[in-house]
Amino acid sequence: MDRIIGLAGSGYWGRNILRNLHGMGALHTVCDSNPGVLDEFREKYPSAGYTLSFQEMLDNRDIKGIVLATPAVTHFDLASRAISAGKDVMVEKPLALDISSGSRLADLAAREKRVLMVGHILQYHPAVLKLREMVSSGVLGEIYYIYSNRLNIGRIRTEENVLWSFAPHDISVAILMAGSEPVDVSATGGAFLNGEIQDSVIISLGFPGNVKGHVFVSWLNPFKEQKLVLTGSKAMAVFDDTSVEKLFLYPHRIDVREGKVPVVMKAECQPVAVESGEPLRSELEHFIDCIRTRKTPRTDAREGLRVLKVLSRAEESLSKQF
Repeated sequence: MDRIIGLAGSGYWGRNILRNLHGMGALHTVCDSNPGVLDEFREKYPSAGYTLSFQEMLDNRDIKGIVLATPAVTHFDLASRAISAGKDVMVEKPLALDISSGSRLADLAAREKRVLMVGHILQYHPAVLKLREMVSSGVLGEIYYIYSNRLNIGRIRTEENVLWSFAPHDISVAILMAGSEPVDVSATGGAFLNGEIQDSVIISLGFPGNVKGHVFVSWLNPFKEQKLVLTGSKAMAVFDDTSVEKLFLYPHRIDVREGKVPVVMKAECQPVAVESGEPLRSELEHFIDCIRTRKTPRTDAREGLRVLKVLSRAEESLSKQF
C-alpha cells in the first residue's frame, strides 16, 4: 500500500491510528505538538516521517489524506485548512463543536470535491454491521426500543463533558438502527466533579414510528460497560463490546392471549457469529478506498451533521439544568 496518509495527533487514540496506518503501510507522516511524543514513535516506527508543523504536511504533495486525531476544538480549523490544501480528510468524532461549523466543513468539502469522513468507528464494527443486517432482514421484527450504555471509570476530561466525549458513537449507531434521525431529543445529567462539566448524562430519543431510545454515558461508573440493546416484536438483540462473543440474540416474544393478556414467552440466548477484524483498521481502509475511488464514505459529512444535531439538541436540553 502506498504511503499517502498524514496523521495529526498521536495521543490516546491517535497512537492506535498510528499503529494501524503503519501496519497497513499507508502512514507517511505524523504531526504532533509534543517533540517527546514524536521521539517516542520515531524509535518505534522509523519508516515514517515526523513533524511539529501541520502546514508541512499540507505542503507535501505525496500526502493525499489527513487523519485528525486532535482535540475536538481544533477540528474545524485543521479540517478547513486540509481541505483547502487539496487533502481528503478523516476527522475523529465529533465533526465539529457546533452545527454551523460542521455545515461549513461539509460545504467546503463538497465545493472542493474532497472526501470528508467522520470517525464513527462503531459503524465499521462487524457486530454492529451484522446487527443492522438483522434489523433490515426483519429478524427482530418491528423495533420498539433502543438503548445504549457507555460507562467507565476514569479518563475524566476537563475540556469537554461526557456527552461530547462518549455519546457520538452511540448516537450514530442509534440513528443507524432506527433508520432515521430522532424527532425528539432531551437530556439530563450531573456535574459532580466540576460544576460546569457533566460527568454523567442520559439522552432520551424519540424516532419516527414511535421508536424510543436512550443513551447513558458516564465516566464515573464503577465498572466498564459498552452495551447496545434492541428490543423488537419478534426478538431482542444485545451487542456487548466488552464480551468475547460480541452479539447475542434473545428470541423472546410476547403473545397477547384472548386479545388482552400479554404473556412473555422466554427463549434461550443465542450467540450470533460475526466476522473477525479490528474496526479501526476497517475504518481506515474504508477512508483510503474512498480516497482512491472517490466514493462517498459510509460515515460522511452528512452523517457527522446528523450526530452533531443530536448532540447540540442534547446540550441545549442540559444547559437548562445548569
